[in-house]
Amino acid sequence: MSQQPKSMAEWLAFFGQADIPVLRRTARELQHLHDDESLCDARSIANVVTDDPLMTVKLLRYMQTHKHRVQKHELVDVKQMLLMIGLETFFREVPATPVAEDLLHGHLDALVQLLQTVQRAQRSSSYAFDWALRLHDLHAEEVLVSTLLSHVSEMLMWCFNPEEMLEIQKLQQTDEALRSTDAQKQIMGFAGVDFQRHLVREWQMPELLKNLVDPVQAGTRRVRNVTLAVDLARHSAKGWDNAALPDDYRRIASLLRMEPDRVESLVKAGPADMLHSGITH
Repeated sequence: MSQQPKSMAEWLAFFGQADIPVLRRTARELQHLHDDESLCDARSIANVVTDDPLMTVKLLRYMQTHKHRVQKHELVDVKQMLLMIGLETFFREVPATPVAEDLLHGHLDALVQLLQTVQRAQRSSSYAFDWALRLHDLHAEEVLVSTLLSHVSEMLMWCFNPEEMLEIQKLQQTDEALRSTDAQKQIMGFAGVDFQRHLVREWQMPELLKNLVDPVQAGTRRVRNVTLAVDLARHSAKGWDNAALPDDYRRIASLLRMEPDRVESLVKAGPADMLHSGITH
């Protein structure tokens, strides 16, 4: 970039024009599907796309900027998006470039942080999707996508603003009592949560993502589902001994109407095991 954006408004304008990067694995897997017609179908492509928050938001952005005049309902199901625009159009108009790992080839520390953030997003979206199915949520796909994108602004900052993101991290490591929002304001001039809120609105992301930053919606079941999944993924990122986890289990138990010790054993087994456990609430 010719000149580093300084304010939140400048960053929003920059991202409005930026070509969103994707993970190298995503680019490789999509190329493999494109090269083999026997494997290339909407479901297979959707599975690859929704495993990468960056590729998912890249597709969402394309859909918003190419919305059909007769399209009245918000599309958040990736497979439906692919069927609507056609697979060849997807490969031509939403290419899996640039690659995030290439962008950050000179910032290995930032790349590690990006990949860890992506991994948390993947885990939290898997949990939230499983819980949505258990709760008979008719729009479980929106829950999955919204959870996957709950920290997309942070991921974009790791890709395009690695120096300042590392400065923020260093500040917090020096002062463990320093809140992340205060560190962000000190280095960037604005809080990440405020930037995410503006990005979600400007990019017309799923309604549930907007609700996540709306205090009025905090008690709704779908927002609780996403929030609890994000908290669980963050608190368990380095293992299962985080002091905040027992509270997470109790809150998830309340959501799913299960016993906390049962929730603990199921979440430790992994999202898929929760989904296929056969336990009803």
